[in-house]
Amino acid sequence: MGTIDWANLSFGYLKTDFNVRSYFKDGKWSTPTESSSETIELHMAATCLHYGQEAFEGLKAFRGKDGKIRIFRMRENSLRMQSSCRGIMMQELPNEVFEESVLKAVKLNEKFVPPYESGAALYIRPLLIGISPQVGVKPSSEYLFVVFVTPVGPYFKEGFKPTPLVIFRSFDRAAPLGTGTYKIGGNYAASLTAGHKAHEMGYSAVLYLDPKEKKYIDEGGPANFFAIKNNTYITPESTSILPSITNNSLMQLAEDLGMKVERRPIPEDELGSFEEAGICGTAAVISPVERIDDLEENKSYSFVKNGQAGPVSTLLYNKLRAIQYGDEPDTHNWVTILE
Repeated sequence: MGTIDWANLSFGYLKTDFNVRSYFKDGKWSTPTESSSETIELHMAATCLHYGQEAFEGLKAFRGKDGKIRIFRMRENSLRMQSSCRGIMMQELPNEVFEESVLKAVKLNEKFVPPYESGAALYIRPLLIGISPQVGVKPSSEYLFVVFVTPVGPYFKEGFKPTPLVIFRSFDRAAPLGTGTYKIGGNYAASLTAGHKAHEMGYSAVLYLDPKEKKYIDEGGPANFFAIKNNTYITPESTSILPSITNNSLMQLAEDLGMKVERRPIPEDELGSFEEAGICGTAAVISPVERIDDLEENKSYSFVKNGQAGPVSTLLYNKLRAIQYGDEPDTHNWVTILE
């Protein structure tokens, strides 16, 4: 496999030895089996290619100081994939198949789990696609579930350093009663143009406003938004936001630390009153926000002093990572230790 520079990994694909696959056919799922092929043979009329029947997840495995490998919130990812299946009429994947496949994929590629000191992790990508050939717009009758893994560094190259976000009113990520709450490829395709424009202008991500009134904060392109004010953790409530497992974990940790937690609509006007802001997700954990520019309204909101992340974001970030790496007790049973 050559020598991997663990400390300088980007968030990209690096070939590992095996992936794990299960097929749904004739009303049942096959036993998850390993494959060393990086390709999938697909019929040209498969529903995933024409009608977007595709759902995926993202979770991570971490190597602790004790050498043990911990997978973070596997069951929550499985439940969210089931929700995505219901959202776009795909065959629901049983928790047992999801979890057996994830454990098998991590075990088979154990040597690719980065060492504790590196601060890197093994990214796990479960993917579910409709594969039966048809040209009528209806759900597939057959499905393929694949889990592959790859070692990754931070999602944003800056790591845990504040970066700027931009608000574009001319783009929506998802419709109010559309598929925004599901982790499916179409939502990400819808965010590519705005994301590319933001990157070209020097921003790390887009912060979307609600698609109906363009008045409330929705979410960042790749992650949920949160803010801190008066010892309160505040995150948007909306019918078009993906429920982030990281955000749910941070809300719980904020409560554990004696903070108040509010999930509610956040008007853009309120941004100016926040002490700290961040976007959060599996890939980034927390990416602190330096400032948010609303160019069309000629407004800018700043959240950072001395170029450093705020104290609450830092505390939450360190606490979550300590649980993931096994440095702090897992009091909420979030972690699965690989046997």
